Amino acid sequence: MYNFNFDRKTLYIIILIVFILMGLRNITGSMIISTLLTLPGVIIAITFHEYAHALVADKLGDDTPRYQGRLNLNPMSHIDPFGFFLLLFAGFGWGKPVQINPNNFKRSVSLAKGEILVSLAGPLMNFVIAIVLSLVMGAIYKFAPLFIMSQVGNIIILLIQCTIFVNIGLGVFNLIPLPPLDGSKIFMNIMPYKARRWIIENEKYFYIAFLIIWISGLSGLIISPIINFISDGLFKLIGLIFGL
Repeated sequence: MYNFNFDRKTLYIIILIVFILMGLRNITGSMIISTLLTLPGVIIAITFHEYAHALVADKLGDDTPRYQGRLNLNPMSHIDPFGFFLLLFAGFGWGKPVQINPNNFKRSVSLAKGEILVSLAGPLMNFVIAIVLSLVMGAIYKFAPLFIMSQVGNIIILLIQCTIFVNIGLGVFNLIPLPPLDGSKIFMNIMPYKARRWIIENEKYFYIAFLIIWISGLSGLIISPIINFISDGLFKLIGLIFGL
């Protein structure tokens, strides 16, 4: 998630809120199993998301991510412990910020265009992963139906499905046009200069609005229908491709 900068105090406050919210509900065996099934998907989603930001910035001429060791698919290079915890248990989180210097972009790439492309890279990568894994799942259903009926096959299908949903969710969530999400970088770079300056000067209030939307559950009401629409459409498309 491009340039996600919460200070440490804010992070502690968020984590405290999450623990309180988690304490208000019973932790069941099914919740533990669900978390274990979601774990690989979260690692994959964050790692590829951040790598995509770094790769596109590097291709546009900014070698900052390269010097910071972000041009790899090692999860340890991209996972932020706090953001990982929240994404795993609260459905909201972030990776280690990919720092860029727009002044290093190639002369043929404007600052606005460069920032839009870098910001789009993360969510688009999540959608690509969801599509690829959907194709894999469709192929398994088509060509290995007996494998699905086995215990191992059933677990693998569940892991694939969880990874698909996590990637779609992370991609959609990051396109919300509120700081500090990727969508805000895209949105601000197509706005008039005065409007952009106003948003930057009042960014802290947008952070507060972002936290209220998430904590109140409004974020789920906003993006869940979108996630369901995308996933349903994707699965129907895969069904048509493989004749399922």
